[in-house]
Amino acid sequence: MVKHGGSQVINCSTNCTKPENGGLETSLDKIVLQDSPQWKLFMIFNVSQNSSMRCFFWCSRKQGSKSLNVGLYYPPKQVLLKLQPTRVAVGSPFTIECRVPSVAPLEGLTVTLLRGSEVLHSQTFEGTALSPQEAMVTYSAEAQLEDSSHNFSCQAKMDLRTRGVKVVDSVSDSQALEVFEPVQDNWMVIIVVVSVLLLFVTSVLLCFVFGQQGNQRRRGIYRVQAAWMRLRGTHPAQPA
Repeated sequence: MVKHGGSQVINCSTNCTKPENGGLETSLDKIVLQDSPQWKLFMIFNVSQNSSMRCFFWCSRKQGSKSLNVGLYYPPKQVLLKLQPTRVAVGSPFTIECRVPSVAPLEGLTVTLLRGSEVLHSQTFEGTALSPQEAMVTYSAEAQLEDSSHNFSCQAKMDLRTRGVKVVDSVSDSQALEVFEPVQDNWMVIIVVVSVLLLFVTSVLLCFVFGQQGNQRRRGIYRVQAAWMRLRGTHPAQPA
């Protein structure tokens, strides 16, 4: 297997002691690195498609050959992590989502969700399809207060050593989860209750003030009437 767009060294050899000619047949771009009568070293490069190739040698006017299929693999170049929500109360659920786009084959792929260095969840995949596809892992948990002290991340590792490819891994950017204790809700209730009480007290005070002003106006009218009656009593009306 060859990484998409990558290169690979191909060795063609024969046990014929005096081969007449030899080479590598392929539609891929190639160059000769080294050459000797019994072996030839080639490099194929810019590999962008699955292909086949054939090594051949002529020995005593007979051709011997060996064919080889070349398959592409798409390593996990990009790993995307998403926390939902990013701010959550203690004991409330949250979700960790990890996506690995454009990866193939899924065989040998392991996606691991981490909290700091602690493994929260690990998932392996199966599939030999060589066309790139997306791998996704979703994990749900309840928020703990200590979650705020750790960063969350996601690691994607592709192990194709059985196909002659070394282990390739990639890690997402780390993200933080903000966890809070739900005491703020109690403060909101207290603020609302105090506001209602203040409004009630203010209404009662306003009613009292306006009531006192009305009483004072009424008493002023009564005093004027009483003074007028006394004035009439001391000055009797003159006859017409």
